[in-house]
Amino acid sequence: MPDALAMVLTGPDRLDPARFAVPGVGADDAVMTVEACGICGTDVEVLSGAIPTRGPVIPGHEAVGRIAAIGPAAAARWGVGVGDRVVVPAEIGCGTCAACAVGAPCPGPVGNHGFVPTATAPGLWGGFAEVMYLAPGSTPLPIATHVEPRTAALFNLLGAGFSWGVGATGLGAGDTLAVFGPGQRGLACVLAARSVGARRVFVTGLGGRDAHRLALAADLGAEVIDVETTDAADWILAATDGAGVDAAVDTTPGAVEPVLDAIRVTRAGGTVVLAGLKGPGRTVPGIATDDLALRRLTVRGVRAVDAAGFRAAIALLESGAVPADRFVTHSFGLTDAATAVHTLVDPTAAAIAVTVVP
Repeated sequence: MPDALAMVLTGPDRLDPARFAVPGVGADDAVMTVEACGICGTDVEVLSGAIPTRGPVIPGHEAVGRIAAIGPAAAARWGVGVGDRVVVPAEIGCGTCAACAVGAPCPGPVGNHGFVPTATAPGLWGGFAEVMYLAPGSTPLPIATHVEPRTAALFNLLGAGFSWGVGATGLGAGDTLAVFGPGQRGLACVLAARSVGARRVFVTGLGGRDAHRLALAADLGAEVIDVETTDAADWILAATDGAGVDAAVDTTPGAVEPVLDAIRVTRAGGTVVLAGLKGPGRTVPGIATDDLALRRLTVRGVRAVDAAGFRAAIALLESGAVPADRFVTHSFGLTDAATAVHTLVDPTAAAIAVTVVP
C-alpha cells in the first residue's frame, strides 16, 4: 500500500480526509492495517474542541488491526508477527526504558495514539485511518483472530470494567457491587463483575433515555434501578436488608448525587470507586468525612485502564463466554467517522458501542 487514507481533525467538528505515505519499518517499530476502531466519550470531546489538540491529529485510540510489517526487535518484545491481530492501548511510552523493553506501562509516556499531531512523522498515529504506525513505545497486545474486529475493539471499554469494577474494588466471587450509570463503562463493570462470579450487581439509570442500556444490563444478570421513579440508595439498601454492597462504582459524568449514593450503600469496610468525571472545579457537597472514617471506607479514584484490565478483557473476548458483541450497536465507514462520533451521544440512536471500520 503506497499510501493510506485517514480522517484528520482540522478544527472543531471537522474531520477531513487526507492521504499519508505508509512508512517503512526499522528494527523496533511496526505498521498495522486498521480493521476497526472503537469510540469513547473522549473522542466526542476531541471532535467538539472541548479537549484541545496540538494541531491537526488523526483521532482514534481504540484501534484493532493486523500487523502489516514489523521489525525484529519489536516482534520479539511484543510477541507478534506479520498477520497477527492486535489491539493497541492508547499510551505510547518512551520506548527506551526498562518498562518499555518488556511491554510494561511506561513511567514517562510521550503521548497517546489519536492525539499525536500529524506534523510528527510519520503522521499515522490514530485509529481513524487505514494504517496506523506503532512506535517503539507502543504496546500492541495480541488477540485471537476468531474475535471479530468490531468486537475486539471493545478491549478498552471492557478493560475499564475490569480495572474499575474488579481490580480497584477487589471484587471476587460471591461479592456484591453497585454501579451508578449504565454507560459503556458502567455496563463493562457489570460484565466484568459477573465474569468473576459476583453474587449480585445493581445498576442505576434513567428509565427513558437509558432503557436500551438497562435492558442489556438486565440480560447480563444485573438488577436495574430506574432513578426517575426510584431512590437508588433506598432501593439497594432495602434489597440487601440494610447490609449494603461490598463495593460501588460511580461512572456517571457530571452528576454529583451518585457519589453520595455510592458512599451510602457501601458496607462498612467496603470500597467506593470514583470514575465519572464531574467537570473542572466541581465538588461534591455533603460528604461527611467522619462517616468515611467510622465505617472504614476506602475511596479510590480511577482513570484509564491498567495492564491487568487489558489482559482480562482480551481473555474474556477470546473465550466467547459472554455476549460481548451485543455492546456493538453501530458501525460506520472511515469517511463517516464524524457521524460515528456524533452517534455515540445521539439520544435517539440508542447507541452503546460505536466503531469505525476502514
